[in-house]
Amino acid sequence: MAQNLRTALIGLFVLAILAAGSLFVVSETEQVVITQLGRPVGKPITTAGLHFKIPVIQKANFFEKRVLKWDGSPNQIPTRDKKYIWVDTTARWRIKDPLLFLQRVGSVSTAMSRLDGIIDSVVRDHVSNNNLVELVRSEGWEHAREILLDAGLGDYQIMAGDEGEGDPEASAALSKGREKITRDMVADAARLLPEFGIELLDIRIKRINYVQTVQQRVFERMISERKRIAAQYRSEGEGERAAILGQMERDLARIQSEAYRTAEEIRGKADAQATRIYAEAFGRNPEFYQFYQTLDFYKRFDNPRGLFVLGTDAELFRYLKDRDPEGAEAP
Repeated sequence: MAQNLRTALIGLFVLAILAAGSLFVVSETEQVVITQLGRPVGKPITTAGLHFKIPVIQKANFFEKRVLKWDGSPNQIPTRDKKYIWVDTTARWRIKDPLLFLQRVGSVSTAMSRLDGIIDSVVRDHVSNNNLVELVRSEGWEHAREILLDAGLGDYQIMAGDEGEGDPEASAALSKGREKITRDMVADAARLLPEFGIELLDIRIKRINYVQTVQQRVFERMISERKRIAAQYRSEGEGERAAILGQMERDLARIQSEAYRTAEEIRGKADAQATRIYAEAFGRNPEFYQFYQTLDFYKRFDNPRGLFVLGTDAELFRYLKDRDPEGAEAP
């Protein structure tokens, strides 16, 4: 009895080992290729759940179903306009055909090395075939330029600091931008990867920077460009200042001239009215007018540098002599 129980336990233990070696779980993020003695058997398993394989002679090879990340090493690459820059790129890819991936690549680490060679080569080709100004511009820059022009900014402000300014070939047709270039990179690299069971989803340029030997010249050029823009602003400001001052002086002269003319007209009218009033007043009594004028002369007569000898019978003193009420002279 004990012997039978021991045999049963051993059998159960062996069955458990066989079951553990024959059953495996595939998660939602995984896909599996079954190999028998190193050769693929059947179709890849891409559905999640509990699956069966023959223990010992068969092996479950698990691969990621999710999108994977590739990061390249920054490379020094010359652009079409001979600017040496550091380009740092990244990409996203996934295993589209796990069976082909197993046969051609075998592992993710090997796939990364294949991607290093393919993507780096494609990136280098496209960077070398485009000007730097295209690599740093984003899509829609033409529309953005129109908006800036409508806002009152000039071309010299919008283009300030752009590499390729002054280069007729570079500035004649800025038609791509970084987005278009990276799409071309994806298209070129994607054609080389299906044979490995890999699907390339995206390539992005993370960072672009000048090499150390060029940075100083670029900074000097940027400083010079900013100084030129500042001088342009100052020149425009001086022109506006001169125009405003000139207009102000013209307005001031016009106002003063009009004010002087108005004042002279008022003064002339007042003098005319005063003369008319005096004439009317003095015309009523000419004798009184002569008397008033003589008294006014007495008041204003003062000439210390001159000497006048007048007789008592001078006409000037006739109003100082005694006169009768009728106006006749005294005897």
